[in-house]
Amino acid sequence: MPRIKVIVNPLAGRGHAGRMSPQIQQAFQELGADFDLVHTRQAGEAVDLASQAIADGFDTVVAVGGDGTSHEVVNGIMAQSNGHPVGTLGCIPGGSGNDFAVMSGAPVDLRKACEQIVRGETRLLDVGEVTLDGQLTRFFDNAVGIGFDGWVTYETRGVRLVRGMALYVPVVLKTIFSSIQPMRITLTTDGESRETTIMMAVICNGPREGGSFLVAPDAEFDDGLLDLSLTEWMPRLSMLGMVPRFIKGTHVHDPRVRIERARSITVASDDPLMVHVDGEILSGPAHEVRVRLLPASLRVISPS
Repeated sequence: MPRIKVIVNPLAGRGHAGRMSPQIQQAFQELGADFDLVHTRQAGEAVDLASQAIADGFDTVVAVGGDGTSHEVVNGIMAQSNGHPVGTLGCIPGGSGNDFAVMSGAPVDLRKACEQIVRGETRLLDVGEVTLDGQLTRFFDNAVGIGFDGWVTYETRGVRLVRGMALYVPVVLKTIFSSIQPMRITLTTDGESRETTIMMAVICNGPREGGSFLVAPDAEFDDGLLDLSLTEWMPRLSMLGMVPRFIKGTHVHDPRVRIERARSITVASDDPLMVHVDGEILSGPAHEVRVRLLPASLRVISPS
């Protein structure tokens, strides 16, 4: 029987993940799982807990929380990888967005998610690596957002009482009319460079972010390519009209939006670039964002 390490971020989803913890323990006990459950006490701790779990011989490390929790656990697992997949990631959605967990196949229903983890069916997914200003390097499982996308994430940090669409949509509207400015960038994809002025650039491993925004609707976690969603600068009222289209994924038909695929992407600018990595703000504004794909490098609990 596989050994399972369950890492719960009790603050994820405005406390929702913490409230799930007793039910998760009960479900794994009823399923006869060999598991150990721990709570994180501070931001970033899940990275160390996941890395130590792999070093201690746990077969599966489960992230209970949202995209930030999955991001930390992925970084802990990847820290032990040495260039090849080690261990297995499982996810139980409990956060504000849960984009990676849900889009990679984790059931929203808690009991079903636990049953899927115990069954242990897996597949290999791609992982991205992002470096900010040549100094800070992290792995990401879902998306890196630059510009408008980064500002939305930055603004959500001050919202405490809601999650999901109720969190993201009002912040999107606030960002349109306050934070966002045009950015002149040099974009390099697989070695080819050009200059353009943008509202945002989102480098996607998966199709969805922000709980409901299908930024790259055709992106797949295991196709060996990153999907770049590039949106040109436009008047603010036009931005407002694009919001429901990004939710539905129909923005891809707008001539001001381009979807490109590449294995390596660099965005550089003299303008300050607000950047999120899997929904987390890792530093202040950057001037260079380098991303590369690591194909088939993460084993994940997921129906094939």
